[in-house]
Amino acid sequence: MHYVVLTKGVPDFREGQVEFDDDGHLKRGATPTVMNPNDHFACRAALQMKVKHDGKVSIMGMGPPDFSKILYEGMERFYADELYLLSDKAFAAADTWATSITLATGLKKLDPEPDIVFAGFKTADGETGHTGPQTDWCIEWPIITHVINMTYEEDDEVIRAKRLVEGDPDEIETVECSTPAVVVTDPEFETSYRKASHRLRRKKLREETQERAENHEEYTTQWGHEELNLDPDYVGLDGSPTIVSGVDPIPKPPSERDATMVTPDDEDGMQEVVEELVPYGGGA
Repeated sequence: MHYVVLTKGVPDFREGQVEFDDDGHLKRGATPTVMNPNDHFACRAALQMKVKHDGKVSIMGMGPPDFSKILYEGMERFYADELYLLSDKAFAAADTWATSITLATGLKKLDPEPDIVFAGFKTADGETGHTGPQTDWCIEWPIITHVINMTYEEDDEVIRAKRLVEGDPDEIETVECSTPAVVVTDPEFETSYRKASHRLRRKKLREETQERAENHEEYTTQWGHEELNLDPDYVGLDGSPTIVSGVDPIPKPPSERDATMVTPDDEDGMQEVVEELVPYGGGA
């Protein structure tokens, strides 16, 4: 079995990590990049399949050369076996459509072909949720979205999954499809390792991965538009039909905030702090 996870590097939007220019635009060069948080659930789903059914996990992403550190995170945290970086100046500024074409071409080049491709629900910097389904449209496989739990029947080569209906946590349906297939995990996805053999297998995989992750460059394959036989006119910015009509600058926070300094020996000041915080703690 070959499981492939599609991932993307996104700006680290945690407080204090993001920098903006004077017009309120994100300064990507000065902002740390991390693996898209929703892709973690896709990685966990692939790892669960590897633990329970053997096989190998590959992680594939499109981005600049330094994106390899994001793929490394996937190997270190989720015990991937191989990493694939689709990197080329021709791929720059791609919208979801051009990105999906590039990813689908990379998937078709893999040997062996994937049995299951996992994708995260949506990216933190785009919020469209397009890339997984659009990539599937390019390769024409069955697809299950909003997956929160899944099993695999090896004899029948069938995925059985529980999924949210239109993202509603109160409405769940069980569906199945044959492989190869694409699975888009929901942020509500939960892994399960109930058998002791599975937990021991996972521990063994963690130990095996440590040495591999230290030398992750040896397990990383990089492909550009020539290796993928892609026409630059149909990928990247030139191949992106999306038109951005305008961008509203993000309001800058005030450079200074009012603050009251209170020292532990200031009894009146400490009392005011307590009175201010009590309502938020549910106390009286």
